[in-house]
Amino acid sequence: MSLVGKFATVGGATFASRLLGFARETMMAAALGNGAMADVFYAAFRFPNLFRRLFAEGAFNAAFVPLFSKEIEENGVDGAKRFSEQVFGVLFSFLLVITVAMELAMPLLVRFIIAPGFADDAEKFEMTVRLASVMFPYLICMSLMAMMSGMLNSLHRYFAAAIAPVFLNVVLIGVLAYGVYAGADPEHMARNLSWGVLGAGIIQLGVVYIDVRRAGMRLTFRLPKITPKIRRLVALAVPAAVTGGVIQINQIIGQAVASGKDGAISALQYADRLYQLPLGVVGVAGGVVLLPELSRALKAGNSSEASHIQNRTIEFVLFLTVPAAFGLMVISPEITRVLYERGAFGPETTALVSAIMTVYAFGLPAFALTKALQPAFYARENTKLPMRFTLVAVVINSILAISLFPILAERGIALAEVVSGWTNVLLLAATLIITGHLRFDKLLMKRGPLIIASAIAMAVSVRLAAGRMSHWFAPEAAFLQQLGGLLILLGLAASVYFGLVLATGGVNRALLGRLVRRGRKG
Repeated sequence: MSLVGKFATVGGATFASRLLGFARETMMAAALGNGAMADVFYAAFRFPNLFRRLFAEGAFNAAFVPLFSKEIEENGVDGAKRFSEQVFGVLFSFLLVITVAMELAMPLLVRFIIAPGFADDAEKFEMTVRLASVMFPYLICMSLMAMMSGMLNSLHRYFAAAIAPVFLNVVLIGVLAYGVYAGADPEHMARNLSWGVLGAGIIQLGVVYIDVRRAGMRLTFRLPKITPKIRRLVALAVPAAVTGGVIQINQIIGQAVASGKDGAISALQYADRLYQLPLGVVGVAGGVVLLPELSRALKAGNSSEASHIQNRTIEFVLFLTVPAAFGLMVISPEITRVLYERGAFGPETTALVSAIMTVYAFGLPAFALTKALQPAFYARENTKLPMRFTLVAVVINSILAISLFPILAERGIALAEVVSGWTNVLLLAATLIITGHLRFDKLLMKRGPLIIASAIAMAVSVRLAAGRMSHWFAPEAAFLQQLGGLLILLGLAASVYFGLVLATGGVNRALLGRLVRRGRKG
């Protein structure tokens, strides 16, 4: 399978997950709005998600994949299986200890880290503790799933690991649908959702475990033993865990600051979901596929292939995230109204969420480029430098979030995350360029500016069209009319952008053709 085909496989599955995520968030917005129970649920869910990024996705995509790939090349599948069992024993034992400790300390964690602003509201505080306690074991499932996903990616099996997140959204949509049917109040809905998260984690783990067995890797539990290879994994994973979770770390800081204002946490979450769709499809797909491909090229001593892979990944990220960012900037009110404004989610909340999303849009290319640049360090088993850059970005985010929130409220928190994201990208790119590990080739230097120019022209045309169609998106307009208007704007955006980028040579026609053919086959 080609590099583009691999991007399409992971990106397509991720797109399905994010699309269902939209459906889930739309139902939650209608059921909970940005009221107290919405704040409580999102605050509680953010915490296990933070640890999922720290212990799972960041650490294992960065540290485990290169070591597992090396085991396959040096000791074959049997050697890789033995290494995986050693890692499984240590990881499961560690996660069990962490989970027990966190469950016992949950009241303190909510009071001082998760949502300090809830401390003066006994009902919100106790509910957050209860929901976070139910959902925290989700971490075990997700961390073990990340390990097995790394195994599958190294064995060129991408689909199961990419499709597994879909089941979280499927389960939560089912819970929401049942709650609406049964007439559940917001408190009962939030409780049911927390148990749905835990159940979905078990299903997701089962999906990747089945594919691991199909790949010939029948893992058995071994008592934890710290071998030299495990020490090497830990040395790589700890910095990578911090680095991979930078967005979540920034969000948990923003959440702690925002918890002092009613509705702020849920408003940030709704805006976050909107820009996560293109970020997930492009950034996650690029990062997941790039790491094993780069590791393989570097281990074979093929630096020209590694450079080509890096440049094409950056090109792919820019090709899809730059127009997405400009699109979100210019029609965020229309998108928010169509997707969210119903039930408990009113026009005032639409204005707030769309304003936050406009700010987040400026950071979309940065968040995706981070995932395209970090693997260049990880493939060389260098996880400490990206961690240092992450810490710098986190400090900047913390300072800006605290100082901007009194002035710009929720938009200040979003702006802090955006500035932090671009700082991280600049530090990563500058270091790779200085060390000679990243050289922008002629194609990227030519296509990059053409992509940006085409996206700007698209944004201008779409904004003008949206202004002329404003009556289509009036709050009193029928949903089908609003949806039709949004589809027209999106169709116009796609026509203008792809027409310009193809006409000017801003994209490889063959690459776009392979993506289209791949989509038809899927």
